[in-house]
Amino acid sequence: MDLPVMPPVKPMLAKSVARIPPGMSYEGKWDGFRAIVFRDGDEVELGSRTGKSLTRYFPELVGALREELPTRCVLDGEIVIALDGRLDFDALTERIHPADSRVQLLAERTPASFVAFDALALGGDSLLDAPFTDRRARLIGALGGADAPVHVAPATTDEATAAEWFTVYEGAGLDGVVAKPLDLPYRQNERLMYKIKHDRTADAVVAGYRFHKSGPVVGSLLLGLYDDAGALQHVGVCAAFSMKRREELIAELEPLRMESAAGHPWAAWAEESAHESARLPGAPSRWSGKKDLSWVPLRPERVAEVAYDHMENGARFRHTAQFRRWRPDRAPESCTYAQLEEPVRYALGEVLGTD
Repeated sequence: MDLPVMPPVKPMLAKSVARIPPGMSYEGKWDGFRAIVFRDGDEVELGSRTGKSLTRYFPELVGALREELPTRCVLDGEIVIALDGRLDFDALTERIHPADSRVQLLAERTPASFVAFDALALGGDSLLDAPFTDRRARLIGALGGADAPVHVAPATTDEATAAEWFTVYEGAGLDGVVAKPLDLPYRQNERLMYKIKHDRTADAVVAGYRFHKSGPVVGSLLLGLYDDAGALQHVGVCAAFSMKRREELIAELEPLRMESAAGHPWAAWAEESAHESARLPGAPSRWSGKKDLSWVPLRPERVAEVAYDHMENGARFRHTAQFRRWRPDRAPESCTYAQLEEPVRYALGEVLGTD
């Protein structure tokens, strides 16, 4: 492979802001795997955000990219999987599997798509120093005739349209809007773009905690919500405490600490089969590797208000939630899924301009 921009490339990043900034180019924020695609003739490489290769996990995309992309190019975009007209991040994570046979099976059952939103090189030209408006124009010119599963991300410079996308695109599984300065060159691993994500709150049961890697202080609080059957489901964690606050939480939660998980709603967490019928902490995962997934059980009697941005399949917080405050006025049994705001469904095909 001999391209003007060679792997590995760390993608340009975005920093969170509360409001859509004016005077920029706007796109939906895709909920998938960020990928830098390198093509040089028959050679195709999919680089991840960390620089590791994703190529073997998406064999169906490799063939499609050979068909739809220019012969020599480097593109920035997102690998996504859609199920029932909505992005499905869980289906993506299933692809990171050591068995080729499993990857091939999933490639047939749940084929992936690539949504391109930036061009780093085309032909023999590096575009890293070109302003975003030029890179966007070159991208559209290069992929104007591309067919599914390769797409160009819709973009607009109209702030009102971006505000509408922020609302309606969530129904298709996108989780906000990205804003890009028009004259912005491409700078690897720098947070020079802006992301605007949904910010909501929920009251959740604090049913345990994990220790911080630095020592015997709280690393994260384990959160639960009750389902319609009255079972407490593990929905995620909240973290990002100061070290002083982590120390305080140990003492604060000590009266609720249980000697063991016996009698706890998540008592079966260490049994792999139990995860098939319930959401429990410590689920086996290819992402966790050898990470210690043990946790300290607490009597599920305390409620915390947390901020979250996105629910994954309506079942769990997609990202780490942020602690807001304790809610002594809330009974744990009242912390159900019913309190969560459900976005109006919106067909992914409407976002991409396809059927």
